[in-house]
Amino acid sequence: MNAVIAIDGPSGAGKGTVARAVARTLAWKHVDTGAMYRAVAWKTREEGYRFDDEEAVTLIASRSVFEVNDLKVIIDGYDVTTAIRTSEIDVAAATVARLPRVREVLVARQRNYAALGPVVMEGRDIGTVVFPKASVKIYLDASPKERAKRRLKDPAHGLSSAGTVGFVAKALQTRDALDRTRQASPLVRAIDATFIDTTGLSIDDVVSRVMQVIREKITIPRGDDLV
Repeated sequence: MNAVIAIDGPSGAGKGTVARAVARTLAWKHVDTGAMYRAVAWKTREEGYRFDDEEAVTLIASRSVFEVNDLKVIIDGYDVTTAIRTSEIDVAAATVARLPRVREVLVARQRNYAALGPVVMEGRDIGTVVFPKASVKIYLDASPKERAKRRLKDPAHGLSSAGTVGFVAKALQTRDALDRTRQASPLVRAIDATFIDTTGLSIDDVVSRVMQVIREKITIPRGDDLV
């Protein structure tokens, strides 16, 4: 298996921004696994199925063609980059992610990415389930208030008119509960993951700390040197 850096953590911890920055620094591929679940949830809604219909959602996940990169999220030719970043899809994705057969399908796809070259992969179960033997495991978290403030300010999620930090914090708490209590691949910190509390830290500070951990653990191959 090619080198894998697993970055896990709850919503608003900064893992997306950090993972993208680390991938750019290393010249590695970046994969946002959460976007895959969001895209499946979006497609499920568009096709008129319930989010908890495991048979239907698994079929959608199995037959869909994904393109997930730093700029766009595309499923079956539909650019859903903006459409999947809503509070409705956030909850729907959490429901979809609780379905064991759907996770089985998407985890297999995620593992295939590592066959294409070194990868920085972010999610909630990368270091525990998708790549339990990942080269480097990072777990990011932050205080509930900090996470809510970040999510509220993030234009990608369209929450600027959603209300207060308290409103967003409550929504994140609901998502956390769904992620941590699901039977299939719950959100937990891998025992061998390096924990970084990002509260009060700038993105540059977090990226610097993550890169320090990476350099301590592996000899870094460049993405353009491996295929």
